[in-house]
Amino acid sequence: MNIKRLSILFLLFTSFLLNAQNKTLEIKGKVIEENSQLPIAYATILIADKDTKIPITGTTSNDSGDFVLSTEANNFYIEISFIGFNTITISDYKEENQIIDLKTVTLSENLEALSEVVVQAERSQTEFKLDKRVFNVGKDLSSTGASALEVLNNVPSVTVNIEGVISLRGSQGVQMLINGKPSVLASEEGNALGTITADMIEKIEVITNPSAKYDAEGTSGIINIILKKEEKRGLNGSVTLNTGTPNNHSLGLSLNKRTEKFNLFSQIGIGRRTFPSEYKNINSDFINNTTINSNGESDKNETFYNIVLGTDYHINDNNVLTLSGNFAYEQEDENSTTSFSSINELNTITDSWKRVESTEATNPKWEYELQYKKDFKKEDQSLLFSALGNFFGKDQESIFNNTTITGANDDGLQSTKTDFKQAEYTFKLDYTHPFLEKYKIETGAQYVLNDVENDYEVNDFIGDEWVNNPDLTNLFEFKQNVLGVYTTGAYESDKWGIKLGVRLENTDLNTLLTNTNEKNNKNYTDLFPSAHTSYKVTDNFSIQAGYSKRIYRPRLWDLNPFFNIRNNFSIYTGNPNLQPEYTDSYEITSIHKIGKASLNLSLYNRYTTDVIERVTTFEDNVSTTRPENFGTNSTTGFEINGKYSPLKWFSLNGDFNINYFNRKGDFEGTSFDFNGNSWTSRLTTKFKLPADIDMELSGNYRSKYRTLLSDVSDTFFADFGMRKKIFKGKAILNLSVRDVFASRRNESVQAQPDYYIYSHRQRGRFVTFGVSFGFGKGEAMEFSGQKRF
Repeated sequence: MNIKRLSILFLLFTSFLLNAQNKTLEIKGKVIEENSQLPIAYATILIADKDTKIPITGTTSNDSGDFVLSTEANNFYIEISFIGFNTITISDYKEENQIIDLKTVTLSENLEALSEVVVQAERSQTEFKLDKRVFNVGKDLSSTGASALEVLNNVPSVTVNIEGVISLRGSQGVQMLINGKPSVLASEEGNALGTITADMIEKIEVITNPSAKYDAEGTSGIINIILKKEEKRGLNGSVTLNTGTPNNHSLGLSLNKRTEKFNLFSQIGIGRRTFPSEYKNINSDFINNTTINSNGESDKNETFYNIVLGTDYHINDNNVLTLSGNFAYEQEDENSTTSFSSINELNTITDSWKRVESTEATNPKWEYELQYKKDFKKEDQSLLFSALGNFFGKDQESIFNNTTITGANDDGLQSTKTDFKQAEYTFKLDYTHPFLEKYKIETGAQYVLNDVENDYEVNDFIGDEWVNNPDLTNLFEFKQNVLGVYTTGAYESDKWGIKLGVRLENTDLNTLLTNTNEKNNKNYTDLFPSAHTSYKVTDNFSIQAGYSKRIYRPRLWDLNPFFNIRNNFSIYTGNPNLQPEYTDSYEITSIHKIGKASLNLSLYNRYTTDVIERVTTFEDNVSTTRPENFGTNSTTGFEINGKYSPLKWFSLNGDFNINYFNRKGDFEGTSFDFNGNSWTSRLTTKFKLPADIDMELSGNYRSKYRTLLSDVSDTFFADFGMRKKIFKGKAILNLSVRDVFASRRNESVQAQPDYYIYSHRQRGRFVTFGVSFGFGKGEAMEFSGQKRF
């Protein structure tokens, strides 16, 4: 009986298996694009019930466009889709031996859907967030062929003079970051930002009042440049070619390959550009009644190469490992001719001569980073660790040839040689932990090691040989290590939010002037609190307020007591005894949405102690400028940012900033108390014209203002940009004209009882034409490490 029952059960089980096997179907095929006949990777293949329309199962195509999946359903339809293409639904299919072979499925482009995607993907040129503003570079039409310095000059609240000095709300104490970390690519040595071009930049964050999570460096705030890194599935890329006058030629290539586990990304750029300059200087000595006039022209030529390589390895759904590297190499040559004349008390030229400079330099830069990110099951909980290494070098040689035209001056030759090396290492750990839905704690640490050596040598040609000038030659070593730890706590509800934080930083600084064995060692620890709050009054009106304490640590060139002999009558030198500045920064901002307009009003105050000022001494027509610490400075400012879009094809963006400062201080028994003000404004108009043409015109104005010893003249300049989409948006033509009226200048006057100094420099108009072409298909999305159905 038992054997009989077992036999029946066996037959039933066998029958069940046979029936199950009969119902299992395999569905396979290949997805390609109609126009190019190329395979489409990561197309979605969906199996859904015919009656209920409920999805049953699904998969995505591989890199070759092939797919295979199985189902036990018997009443279903097959849907194949991909972003930007028309969806295909298959209800009638042929089954052979439990296999449905769809063979090749061809998808055609959905032009209307593509247009909708483009519209949805567009972001405002400037976005306002709790503690920062985000400037999306791709929306700036006048950035074609521009370097990062030129892009920055179009960012609200930021100004960059023609010497490359960056100011934020009128203050030069700015901390520059790349992807949220210190980098030699953002350092002030050697115009390093010149190797980063506009097509490499995704966005720029302006953080005027940073929380304790960020470096305390930078008394006026932080500017963070975010470089592009695609996350599109499949193979994607773009090619950009620019040409312009004066010389501005560049070629850029960006490639991204996204697979199930890896995201490979790269950028390659090469180019050559020229920066012509005209300048004029007057040094008048009222004690001896003599004047030195100089004027001339120079052109700086840069040939640059840049390559970025990196990969993201998605270990699993919650763990990502990133390894990336950047190598840049510049070749510089600069030629200038300056005419000098010496004038006596009778206004008669007593001597005149020409000084011709020929400079050549090579600047290698490289950067490498290992980053690990872990996301936890709880939303927004994450751990991030990164180790970053940087190196920047400069090998520069200059020849200065003096040729007498009139007078008794002797012809002369001088040469300089600079061997500069900077190594910087950054280790960073950040942890974010949300709890009770509305609370969040952030904590972390950062250790930055900076090791710099500058070997500067001056030689005079005497007789038939070069003779070293020991008075102007030095070897300066600079080592600075900064360890910072922080914690912040935040509460955020639908209406109200608050974020409090504190950062502790220890600075260990050592400098050595080897010629004289002068050492300067400092070790100090500081506490930097921060507080931010926001309140949403209505859907169209919000208020934000913030406070942070900041520090400005003197840089290498502030500390190094070298002499620049480019112009023997205008000398700049450092001060190894310089102390850091400290600033307390307060800010309140209101954000308004009024119909088709948005308006943001900010009131801020910065109070700085141990202010660093450039002090000039004057003797025998030679001005020597050196930084010194003395006194305090209180700056109160008001800023307005607004956007108005009355029509779909027309919009206005405006930025206005005015600040009043109260300067107090004594130096060597002399009072330098004074008050002043300055203001800047920017207005940008955008037009959407027929035939997929966009046009942009912006005007920039900076008022005259006063520094400790100088009066700086006002300046105005305008930029123009135009963009045209062709080939269904796959290619874009760009035209930009920077400084349309060739009116941008740097002009200053020092009028003192014993002397008068006038300085003027101007570069002129830059016109650039560019074309960019994108290839590959894919949806920009953050990959989760698993298949999407």
